[in-house]
Amino acid sequence: MKNRKKIFIIGFLLLGVTFAFKQAEDYFEISKNLDIFAAVYKEVNTSYVDDVKPGELIKEAIDAMLLSLDPYTNFYSEAQAEDYRLQVTGSYGGIGVSVRMKNGRIVVDQAYEGFPAQLNDLRVGDYIIEVDGKSVVNKNSKDLNELLKGTAGTPVKVKVDRPGIGEVSVDMERAQIKVKNVPYYGKIDEHTGYIKLTGFTPNAGKEVHDALVDLKTKDIRQVILDLRGNGGGLLHEAVNIVNVFVNRGEDVVQTKSKERADNRTYKTLNSPVDTEIPLIVLVDKGSASASEIVSGTIQDLDRGVVIGEKSFGKGLVQSSKSLTYNTQMKITTAKYYIPSGRCVQKLDYSHKKDGKAIVVADSLKHTFYTRNGRPVKDGEGVTPDIEVKRRDLSKIGQTLLSKELIFDFATQYRNTKDQIPEPAQFNVSDDDFRAFKDFLKGKDYAYLTDTEKALQHLEDRAESEAYLEALSGSLVQVKSQLEKNKDQDLERHRKEITELLELDIASRYYFDRALVETTFDDDPDIRESLALFTDRTRYASILKGSK
Repeated sequence: MKNRKKIFIIGFLLLGVTFAFKQAEDYFEISKNLDIFAAVYKEVNTSYVDDVKPGELIKEAIDAMLLSLDPYTNFYSEAQAEDYRLQVTGSYGGIGVSVRMKNGRIVVDQAYEGFPAQLNDLRVGDYIIEVDGKSVVNKNSKDLNELLKGTAGTPVKVKVDRPGIGEVSVDMERAQIKVKNVPYYGKIDEHTGYIKLTGFTPNAGKEVHDALVDLKTKDIRQVILDLRGNGGGLLHEAVNIVNVFVNRGEDVVQTKSKERADNRTYKTLNSPVDTEIPLIVLVDKGSASASEIVSGTIQDLDRGVVIGEKSFGKGLVQSSKSLTYNTQMKITTAKYYIPSGRCVQKLDYSHKKDGKAIVVADSLKHTFYTRNGRPVKDGEGVTPDIEVKRRDLSKIGQTLLSKELIFDFATQYRNTKDQIPEPAQFNVSDDDFRAFKDFLKGKDYAYLTDTEKALQHLEDRAESEAYLEALSGSLVQVKSQLEKNKDQDLERHRKEITELLELDIASRYYFDRALVETTFDDDPDIRESLALFTDRTRYASILKGSK
């Protein structure tokens, strides 16, 4: 017994010595490489042929170092710290617009409903030219945001160039802007509720909770939670949202890290709103992180059906760290695992090839099981219970969007018509479509069809094999016919183009509500959801694993 005890003590001491040696070795490597970095930095600062900016040089070095890890581990300088806080909280002092560069000018891309810009008729499509008398011509959108942001209650004067109208000055007071996590909820039909969730900033769980409570007073019998395009946010808000639909005390997500303090299990803590109402969650490839916690947990607990396309596949957790000199860092500290035990992380950042993370191989994926025994896999995001094939836009539709001709026509439409019917009733008329075709006259919206690309490849190949002269007459004839067909593309794809126009035009008058309601009648995911709700036997069989 004494010998065993001695062996145990010796082994423990050896383990401690090994651990201490490993720590000392790590510290030596860190110290050595910091000395090397300082020497390189000093030499560049002293000897480089041109002047260097020390702050920018260090920021570049830090960013390059963190880029070797994953795209979610980031450093924020003192100047960037406020932008980072905005990402986390969704709150800032300003007028409630998003802007971007368009043709070298700053254009209003969105005006948030209920905030100063919208309330004072600053419009999407307006080009901002002055703020408080200071020209912003030749400035970028970042410079403009600095001028627009400020303490709530302070005045600001914005001068814009409004297409078709001219210069307009707008006086307003800044307010505390808190972008809603739930920009819209309502009813699709008599008994189907719909909740659109676009973020996971503070109070996201409460917003979903309140939306469902209100919808239940309107006699809904089923609900759709739309997470499409939602890139995620705060983990605990994802838990709160799951809690709206499941009982208190359920495990939602577990985080695992090399630091014990970051190993945690998150459970639902509150009373739910409704654990029985039929639920469908919509996801797409833009649904990531917290969106995958919600959709994956709903799936793992067999609480609802997931519809759409496979989600992004981000199973990593970031933590905020305050650093010296008012700088901040967001660092990946853990992976998360949902109730079945799976991690949805799709890319392996610890094993890169040519500097790029590799997709988790199918052979390395594992099968897990939902509460009812349905098989689900890790390493690939959340795979919907019903996958809906996406309809690709036509070449002409893509071109009209990318060249911003849909955007420009909607701007012109808004600046010539003061009002339109409600989004669900608004339709682009025959006269409107003719006006759009007239608007396009003289505009550049040239594009190559797949057939034209194939023809060009054939022509190149024929030339290389000395067949071009023999085929030239036929090729000219085919090209001519293709051009005639392209001239008819506006009419051939009229339905698609009309839908794009209706969406952009209606959003100028009714904002977030229009972005949702105008798509109800032609959204394939919603059509699939409504069909499933009418077939309760199929809905139940999917959750039982017997579909």
